[in-house]
Amino acid sequence: MKLLNFFEILIGLRYVRNRRRRSGGGFVSFISFVSMAGIALGVAALIVVLSVMNGFQRELRTRILGVASHVQIAAYQGELQNWEQYASIANKSPKVAASAPYVQAQAMFSLDSNVRGAMVRGIEPVLEDAVADFGKYMKAGKLTDLQPGEFGVILGIDLARSLGVSLGEKVTLMAPQGLVTPAAVLPRVKQFRVVGIFEAGMYEYDVGLALLHIKDAQRLYQMGEGVTGLRLKLHELFEAPKIAMDLSGALAPEAYASDWTQSHANFFRAVQIEKNVMFIILLLIVTVAAFNIVSALVMAVQDKRADIAILRTLGASRRSVMTIFIIQGGIMGFIGLGLGAVSGVLLALNIDTVVPFIERLFGFQILARDVYQISSLPSELRWDDVSSVIGISMLISLVATIYPSWRAARTNPAEALRYE
Repeated sequence: MKLLNFFEILIGLRYVRNRRRRSGGGFVSFISFVSMAGIALGVAALIVVLSVMNGFQRELRTRILGVASHVQIAAYQGELQNWEQYASIANKSPKVAASAPYVQAQAMFSLDSNVRGAMVRGIEPVLEDAVADFGKYMKAGKLTDLQPGEFGVILGIDLARSLGVSLGEKVTLMAPQGLVTPAAVLPRVKQFRVVGIFEAGMYEYDVGLALLHIKDAQRLYQMGEGVTGLRLKLHELFEAPKIAMDLSGALAPEAYASDWTQSHANFFRAVQIEKNVMFIILLLIVTVAAFNIVSALVMAVQDKRADIAILRTLGASRRSVMTIFIIQGGIMGFIGLGLGAVSGVLLALNIDTVVPFIERLFGFQILARDVYQISSLPSELRWDDVSSVIGISMLISLVATIYPSWRAARTNPAEALRYE
């Protein structure tokens, strides 16, 4: 049995080269080369695209969580009193890195004839700098320029542009909480001086978020010492659902905890669905290459009919003949798979070098900074993705060999040798 297995492998390896002098032998070899090249291209494309999609996921997650929080503690009634007590409970967990209170409400900003709505977030600058990345997003001014009682505001860069305001100028803020007068209910209006401008790289925040000092926000929205909630930063962001659940059980009945996977669930789910769809679409490239293996083996079987007949007359079983052509097709798939995996991994690891070279070579920019908010193509190679691509591609290649090999095993020696 061992000798027969070696014999099958030897014949299968020889058939991959297919140096038969018949007129069709060279064409069969060409089809085999095309099949291997197609599998290599498909596997490399899958690995690179999945790595780029992972990079985009990481980049978006970093930008979103640089402004949002990993876990939030809020009150069912809208205002959270004694936030220091809740911060003390949260900070007892070794998995919580920092906490900071915040006040969040809607407002209208105006300057001359420009009027824009935005979300206002009142923060404690020192504490906020520990839970968010506003410090490194600042384009002008500093987070600590927000001082209580000075009524300063930090605007997102697109919000500042739409208002036509620059650093040091004053804008008018109108809060929905009104002043009741005998004539009517008037909105609360206050002038704020722009002390900073940030750019988070997410349009949602750059165009619709303004930062105030938490004391000014409490005074403006008549909240006293209450806050909207408490923002937590974790050492490991993917543990947020579990920590939020644990905190919910430890908090008072009037408070609850939520995490970033809930507040941005639809967005990250959409990105994951897009990644899965891209995987399926690009897997079709490998499938098409596998059909080329079917074509190559069918032609090889036709070209080797006399050889098959001779092997059968020498005592080779149908199983042996079938195994020979499965080995031939499997080796073609394995070679293409190996070339594609190596080239795909190398390209994914060096994409930050390859993309700028292509841009310089052809004189165009793949990612426009003003459109995508990022200047380089992100890539994050995950070995579980690589193993999935290799496993599925190898399975497709092996399945593609079954029918032609089965046809070869059914060859009738007498019919095959009749005209030889």
